[in-house]
Amino acid sequence: MKADIVTIFPDFFRGPLDYGITRRAAEMGLVKIEVHDLREFTHDRHRTVDDRPFGGGEGMVLKPEPLFECLESMQLPSREVRTGDHAAGCAKQSVILLSAQGQRFTQKVAAELAALERLVLICGRYEGVDERVAEFLADRELSIGDYVLSGGELAAAVVIEAVTRLLPGAVGNAASTRQESFTAQEEREAAAAEDEGPDSTCASGGLLDYPHYTRPAEFRGMPVPEVLINGNHQEIRRWRREQALRKTLRNRPDLLEGVEVSDADRKILARIKLAKSSDRE
Repeated sequence: MKADIVTIFPDFFRGPLDYGITRRAAEMGLVKIEVHDLREFTHDRHRTVDDRPFGGGEGMVLKPEPLFECLESMQLPSREVRTGDHAAGCAKQSVILLSAQGQRFTQKVAAELAALERLVLICGRYEGVDERVAEFLADRELSIGDYVLSGGELAAAVVIEAVTRLLPGAVGNAASTRQESFTAQEEREAAAAEDEGPDSTCASGGLLDYPHYTRPAEFRGMPVPEVLINGNHQEIRRWRREQALRKTLRNRPDLLEGVEVSDADRKILARIKLAKSSDRE
């Protein structure tokens, strides 16, 4: 995969991309990341990339000219070609504008992007970006959460990390990426289909991950749950599924609306809710 990042702060990425899975994936040739300095595509002595918005308002807005010229220098097909009738003949790629107004970035979106051959991430700044960039240059807008940052650089680092770890070969045990929080139901089924022999793990299926424990078995009077050390894989899997449901109901109940739950899951949730109701009384 090729990933291009367009920013006015190229030095920012010397830290976040130089560690962990992202660095290893780059060294293995799984991903090539190139950072482009937007100011190199300006033509005035002040290297101006922003201006005041038409109609008035606070703050400054990134100008369209440097952004269009930057992407044209990458020899990218136009948005019409990338998304139109001839899209199938183009390399699988996406130009993404990172902004607070974008679609929420999720694990599902990360999986979609990991299947592409090229990503171009445009880091917004100031009050935003000239709307013509969103309309005619980017084919999607993404936001990493319902809050406002000063720019898209942190968001770009998040997207790169989340996507890179899903590339085949980036993570030593590929099955582990299908057993994490927010993993889609179909990924859970794929992981289950590849299981060989006894297995006590369970993919999230869109829930939060189950709790994890390691040695020592007892630490400062806090023991590991007995079920995890009894060797019964079926009991461990059942316990982990219940704990994942408990944690999701407690921390992110909104996720349950989009998760396919079994009859056994519904019984567990009903029991948890009944217990919570009794505690309140």
